[in-house]
Amino acid sequence: MKNNDKTNVMRALDGKKIKYESHTYEPDAALSGEEIAALLNEEAERVFKTLVTQGKSGQYYVFVVPVKEELDLKKAAKAAGEKSVCMIKQKELLPLTGYVHGGCSPIGMKKQFPTFVHESAGEYEVMFVSAGKVGFQIEIAPEDLKKTVKCVYADLV
Repeated sequence: MKNNDKTNVMRALDGKKIKYESHTYEPDAALSGEEIAALLNEEAERVFKTLVTQGKSGQYYVFVVPVKEELDLKKAAKAAGEKSVCMIKQKELLPLTGYVHGGCSPIGMKKQFPTFVHESAGEYEVMFVSAGKVGFQIEIAPEDLKKTVKCVYADLV
């Protein structure tokens, strides 16, 4: 991969000397997470999506869950210590995180928000998350993700 093909996520991981493998697929905004997993020839349980919420307190939170699952907002709020959390509006994503819908990664956001990863990630040697651009994914060890982004495992689905 040429250096200009690298995303900010990949450059951040390179800078921290964190091992990862990059994967690409033909970008299509209509693709579901499960379809992306199929394009990568991977189990959907190991491919994760990054969701951004706002708590009742006004604090933002990041949740990383398997693509075939839905974030349980009550469990998310409990993990974050909030009365409730709600998904942010899609138009708020880019100004808040620096990422577009379908390309949001827990790594390299404009600001680091409290981050929670579904506990199932700990069962795998590697997991997949967005590399910060639609059409790009990285394969990373969950423990390396935890070294890169201060996050905790939680029951979120």
